[in-house]
Amino acid sequence: MISPDKVAEILETARVEEIVEDHVTLKRRGANLLGLCPFHNERSPSFTVSPAKGIYKCFGCGKAGNAVNFLMDHDQLTYPEALRALAKRYNIEIEEVELSADQRQQLNEKESLSIVSKFAAEYFKQQMMETQNGRAIGFSYFKERGFTNETIEKFQLGYSPDEWSAFTDKALEKGYQLDYLSKTGLTIVKEDKKFDRFKGRVMFPIHNISGRVLGFGGRILTNDKKAAKYLNSPESEIYHKSKVLYGIYFAKKSIVANDNCFLVEGYTDVISLHQSGVENVVASSGTSLTTDQIRLIKRYTPNITILFDGDAAGLKASFRGIDMILEAGMNVRVVLFPDGEDPDSYARAHSKNEINEFISDNSKDFIKFKTDLLLQEAGKDPIKRAGLIKDIVDSIALIPDPIIRSVYIQECSSLMGMEEQMLLNELNKVRTTKLNKKIASEERRSAPASQELPTPDFFNEDSSEPMPLLRKENYQERDIIRIMILYGHHELLLEVDKDEKGTPIKEPFKLLEVILADLQEDNIEFEDPIYSSIYKEFIAAFDQENLLEEKYFIHHADDSIRNMAIDLLSQPYELSEKWEAKHQILTHHETDDLFGALQSGLNYFKFKKLDTLKELKQKQLEHSNAPDEYTDILVDIMKIDASRKKLAQVLGIVISK
Repeated sequence: MISPDKVAEILETARVEEIVEDHVTLKRRGANLLGLCPFHNERSPSFTVSPAKGIYKCFGCGKAGNAVNFLMDHDQLTYPEALRALAKRYNIEIEEVELSADQRQQLNEKESLSIVSKFAAEYFKQQMMETQNGRAIGFSYFKERGFTNETIEKFQLGYSPDEWSAFTDKALEKGYQLDYLSKTGLTIVKEDKKFDRFKGRVMFPIHNISGRVLGFGGRILTNDKKAAKYLNSPESEIYHKSKVLYGIYFAKKSIVANDNCFLVEGYTDVISLHQSGVENVVASSGTSLTTDQIRLIKRYTPNITILFDGDAAGLKASFRGIDMILEAGMNVRVVLFPDGEDPDSYARAHSKNEINEFISDNSKDFIKFKTDLLLQEAGKDPIKRAGLIKDIVDSIALIPDPIIRSVYIQECSSLMGMEEQMLLNELNKVRTTKLNKKIASEERRSAPASQELPTPDFFNEDSSEPMPLLRKENYQERDIIRIMILYGHHELLLEVDKDEKGTPIKEPFKLLEVILADLQEDNIEFEDPIYSSIYKEFIAAFDQENLLEEKYFIHHADDSIRNMAIDLLSQPYELSEKWEAKHQILTHHETDDLFGALQSGLNYFKFKKLDTLKELKQKQLEHSNAPDEYTDILVDIMKIDASRKKLAQVLGIVISK
């Protein structure tokens, strides 16, 4: 449990722009920072960070929040985990209370799985460094691979004893539940038996981008042909291998600095390159490259260089994954190491400068590389060359940028000795076919439900589930709440009296005081439930002589209120003061006439309320049968109309009824 004072200190210290920049490349845009959204795939940046307000918002997918929310959404952390991560980042000490078995049971599943995985990493490390068998087997293996103590410590390498249930027994002894040991895959449970998944293997913890252990890779050290050489953790609530890249936690800053990501296949490839000083490298850990992994790299750079072993036996099998990288709009280069070499062996035998020089001298653009390779295979066989054309054009057709596609067509035309127009015709056919398939898919998705398709339950009249409520935006209420949150603490000088000479006497009032007094005098309520909740919190605080600030709502415990506040405070574009001064252009700011903005907002708000009230009275009139009641309602409508006309004159609008 973290004390409220400590939570406040963490929230006050954390800088949202620094947290986001650990995961997203941001560029200055006026008073804000702009980058590609990490929560959805986009080519044009719409993800905005406001350092002044301490918030972020994507104007593409709508994701928004503060530093804590970013870590919760991005790294799949719980609220306490996100707070602890921020505290660690900013060196804020938190007193952690040792959890009892009962308290551990109350933790939510993801947090429990994370705690178990962290314990496992520490256990495997301790077994390797502090036991005789661990040093003789696990530590000596890593030393034979040339890894230094610093490297072993950095990557938290370890060893799982060659005993059936050594880890499981120790974890149970420490109070960790067998259910969570099983769900992480660390323990295999069969009927009444339980044993360690990684028995007798050296261990490679797999971290997410914030450094939390999600799962493990284990390498066997015996020549048992029946056992897999490498064994990975199974899928779990915290570990999804298609969304993880080995080494990304250690590589992300170097990837941004070098504006390039090296992609290798195995754990030791990553570790050896890091030890040599080449740190912008990650591994797909033997899995086929996925769109989530590509998206993860794209957060840091649009450039990726794939490092292949010298034999490159599976090179053609990797073409599909590389095509996916092209489709994501990234620039792909390929490097082949000399025969018999791989990134691991080459890194152990060469310095950082030699490795970088080799990669620079031998990297080839993927399209050119693929063309050269397929041309060698095709030789002079006309049928194979025809297949080659289609294969190359299929890859070029995936590239979203038309200019880049055009350049590749020109180069491939020269390489293959074919007319450029022929390749262009084939390219257009491929893209047209793809477009038609996409259109057909969209039409099927949007087509009305037929008898062959099941109808969702909430469309059925006899369903016990209520119809979902669609939230219709009330712009007048939204504007008043926005002004209250954004400018509530601003002071206005308002006339309260005149002296004997008739000179106005003015006194300062907080904008929030003026709004609350005006709305409460007219006994006006908000219709929208979220705006109503915010308004009531303002009133409750004001009754206690407390004026709520925007930070209160940015860090609000209620997700709907917090998200609404951030949405209200976010603007897609803001001009910096430096820009205005440089170009000597005076732009109008809302703060230049806050009282005018407030008056206008309140008047529109009241006009909308009168419209709603009139509609209500008209419905009552339609259903009224008593003459006296009918007359009273009619009088009320006439009064409402008179008020509407006065407000319309003030607002400069024309009303039709």
